Amino acid sequence: MGSARHAETPATTPATPTKPTTPPPRREVWLAAWPVTAVFILSNTATPLYVLWRDELGFSSGMLTVVFACYIVGLLAALLVAGVVSDRVGRKPVLLPALALAVVASVLFATAGSIAALAVARLLSGVAVGSIVSAGMAAVADVAGPDRKRLAALLASTAMVLGAGLGPLLAGILSETLPGPTVTVFLVEIVLLALAVVVVLRMPLRRAAGPARGSRRPGAWVRVPSVPRPNRGHLLLGVVVFAPGITSTSFVLSLGPSLLADLLGTSSRVVAGATAFVMFTAATAVQFAVRRLKVGAILAAGAASTALAMGALALAVQLSATPLLALAAVLAGAGQGMGQLGGLTLIGAHVPAARLAEANAALNVGGYLPAGLLPVAAGYLSDAVGLSAGTTVFSAVVAVAALAGGGVVLARRRTAL
Repeated sequence: MGSARHAETPATTPATPTKPTTPPPRREVWLAAWPVTAVFILSNTATPLYVLWRDELGFSSGMLTVVFACYIVGLLAALLVAGVVSDRVGRKPVLLPALALAVVASVLFATAGSIAALAVARLLSGVAVGSIVSAGMAAVADVAGPDRKRLAALLASTAMVLGAGLGPLLAGILSETLPGPTVTVFLVEIVLLALAVVVVLRMPLRRAAGPARGSRRPGAWVRVPSVPRPNRGHLLLGVVVFAPGITSTSFVLSLGPSLLADLLGTSSRVVAGATAFVMFTAATAVQFAVRRLKVGAILAAGAASTALAMGALALAVQLSATPLLALAAVLAGAGQGMGQLGGLTLIGAHVPAARLAEANAALNVGGYLPAGLLPVAAGYLSDAVGLSAGTTVFSAVVAVAALAGGGVVLARRRTAL
């Protein structure tokens, strides 16, 4: 589609062009982030609708977090393969199937009549997101080029959190104002995904070259994603802040509507969606605010913000205070945003381009694994001891993890940053 400049042409190596090329216009870098946004809109669109499905299908808080965790399972499964495949065969062969899976997931959500259907939809949306996290974020860096690494990290990171916030806001508003409260928003999402397909087809990406004739392939196609040995410290610093941050936002997404309905007496889906939107708006805005700071300062601030968020969350449920819950959401979003930006910036600056998608996958495995396990444990704990007590225990665990991560950053800031 379009001129030859938009064709995906082979390169002699995955990392180096055959000759110097003119950097694409900045607008192309921004546009390259749209597929990330479109798929992440789907990632949290169901959040304010769980109250409707819970009333219709009758499931507990524990089962709700299991449905939510199906997304994490699909995401982690995709991360085991998508990064490696993307680095070896190119970004588009991963991005286009991921967008197709996101469309299928949207159809399943729109027609769901059972818990199993919701679980499968969440699983497929997780696979799509895992693929986009690996290949989509790397594609933004590829389009940006080596001279715009920090811009690429900023746009890839903010595209993720902006989409994550727009999804629940759209779902909340459309479900309250239009017929088909669990259908309309997914029809809109299918249109957005179709636009993302057009963007991917037009991306000025180079095709990764395969191994030279007769050479061994560098490792298995399906594996736990990793980074080269010299970059493990950079990955660690990103994970120890990003993981508590995204775990805190995952909890707000999975049980936030229940907290609003059961503890704070608010059942509005618009309010539930707006809470998630505010959380991820904070994650987006804070990244633009701190983008010129040193990476160590960004990561330390992210860890502190997550710890403060968990303190506010514990107080919110103890005092049944809606403003404190809103504050917790804002601080949690800021913590995830800064952890994510810091991690992606370190990876983009230090990891070779030929391993970039796999490095993105490794960062997200480290973040999403606790983000899947801890909210599920908190959900079942809440069923056993009550939502207030379960939330308080969860908040304390994540706060300690965030403070420990901040300590690691401060201890290693002179050697790894």
